[in-house]
Formats: sequence, C-alpha cells, structure tokens
Amino acid sequence: MPLVPMKQILDEAEKGSYGVGAFNVNNMEQIQAIMRAARDTNSPVIIQASRGALRYTNLIYLRKLMEAAAEDNPSIKIALHLDHGNDLEVVKQAIDLGFTSVMIDGSLEADGKTPRSFEGNVEITRAAVEIAHPYGVTVEGELGTLGGIEEHVQASRVILTEPEEAVEFVKQTGVDALAVAIGTSHGAYKFKVTPTLAIDRVEKIHQLAPDVRLVMHGSSSVPQELVAAVNKYGGAMPNAMGVPVSAIQDGIRKGIRKINIDTDTRIAATATIRRIFHEEPGIFDPREYLGPVRDAIYEVVKARMEAFGSAKHNDDYAPITLEDTKKGYAAR
Repeated sequence: MPLVPMKQILDEAEKGSYGVGAFNVNNMEQIQAIMRAARDTNSPVIIQASRGALRYTNLIYLRKLMEAAAEDNPSIKIALHLDHGNDLEVVKQAIDLGFTSVMIDGSLEADGKTPRSFEGNVEITRAAVEIAHPYGVTVEGELGTLGGIEEHVQASRVILTEPEEAVEFVKQTGVDALAVAIGTSHGAYKFKVTPTLAIDRVEKIHQLAPDVRLVMHGSSSVPQELVAAVNKYGGAMPNAMGVPVSAIQDGIRKGIRKINIDTDTRIAATATIRRIFHEEPGIFDPREYLGPVRDAIYEVVKARMEAFGSAKHNDDYAPITLEDTKKGYAAR
C-alpha cells in the first residue's frame, strides 16, 4: 500500500471519534517499532519527521526507510508528515520527498521564538496550502503557541488558541488540520505540577469549525517509570513531567484527532540503553542494545494506540491516493 494522505486518516478518526498518534522518527529502529505496534493493534499511523530529522538522515535515508515501512506493511495505512516546518522551502522539500502531509508552523517567526501576528500566520499558512493542495498533500497549521523546547521550536511565552480566531484562521487559510494551544508544552519538563488543560477550547473550536481536524502538540506523557530508570542508571532528568494520558483522552472526546508523541519514545530508548550499559558493560555490538530499544519504543507506541482509540480501526475504510485527494481539493 502506498502512503496515504493524512487528511483521510484524520477524517476517518473524526467519524469514529478516536485519536491517531503521530510519532516522530529519526532512525530505522524507531520506524520498525512504530510499524510493529501498528500491525499488532491494527491501527492506522502517522509517522512524522521534523526539520532536524531531515537533516540527521540526509533526506534520502528517511525516504527510503519510509518506503521500506510501506512495503513491509502493505495492509497498514500510513501517512508521512512534516512536523514543524518553519518556511515554505522545507514544505516544498518534504513534498518532493514524498511526504503526504506537511505542517507549516506559522505561529512563530523564523527565529522559532517570537510569536507571529495573526495576519502573518494566515499569509504563510495560506501559501503552504496553495503549494501543497495541488499535489493532494494535507496541510496542518498552528494557531497560538506552546511552551517548552522541541529541537529549534522555543516559544518565549504561551498563547492559548482563541476559538473565534481559529474559525477565521481556518476560513482564510483552508488548512485541513489545526494544532491548538491549550496549555501543553514541548519537551520532558512540561509542568511542575499535574496540568489543567484548556480542554473547553477544544470543544468550542470543534463545534465552531467542524471541518478542520484538531491536533494536540506537546502530548508526551513522560512515563515516570521510564524517567526513574534513566535516573537510576546515571541519567539526570529531575522533575520531568508530561501530559497525563487521561487528559489526552479527554481531549479526544472533545474533538482532538491527532496527538503528537516524541519525548516518550526518546526516554524509552535512553532508559533502555542506560540500563543495558550498566548491567552488561561488555556489550559492544549495537544490535544488542538497539534491539531492546526497538522493543521499548514498541511498548510505548502500542500503549498509546490503544489509549487513543485508533487500535482495530485500520480496516474500517479503503485507502485513497494523493491523486484522489487532489481531485477533491480541485472540486472545492
């Protein structure tokens, strides 16, 4: 099965009132773990790569890994998504690489820190839509800003999404999906106490703009057992805290359809490697620690697919192509 448009996966999730995890990748083991979890739970999946991942894999390697994932899992519906594209050139680059979805993060200026004006965000997001839709490629935008740090994304302050602005933003840009700021944060140190998220804003936006699919960024839960393992075996992650899975599930009930997960799989990998190096210092074959890393990531991803409700929904619908989606956009 070729990669499918993310729009289809999210539209079907809307019909079924469940969420779909979007998991960041940088290497083969991560992709293999995610695809094994998707097979075992019979879940559609969104695999996403940031600008940093594109640089890290020198572009071609990531594309070939995704081709391998699709070939090795012909029955699973997979969307390949650009996460936090910050300019139109990287959007074009992702489309050329075969991505079926792109995010243009117009909420911040090029420095990745300064909030961009509403008008400026509309302008760059609309331009991304005009570039991507003729290829059948899904577009995700962002309105409002998150806290924390994710690679080169670092907001100087949190600005929650206003529902009325969201409606106008969708109308003016034509985006398919919208990342909303409701109090989540990037990275492993999201909160000092258990957070109270502005889930009411999700419900309001979902009511006012039912045709756009809502996205929750900064949604890693930072499992405390994994943090404890990192610290036990020589790491230093004091006071790391994430978004409770129960809070994400509440967001899904209110209309969230895409949930971004990155930090959780990183911590699972690091905890595993630290434990193995501590317990078996004689190991030097990378396969002997990267194999267990793959298994640890699998467990995290499988648990999220089940918790978000996408498990057992892969076979609910027939896949469509970018060409099909392109025709749909043209007919608007």
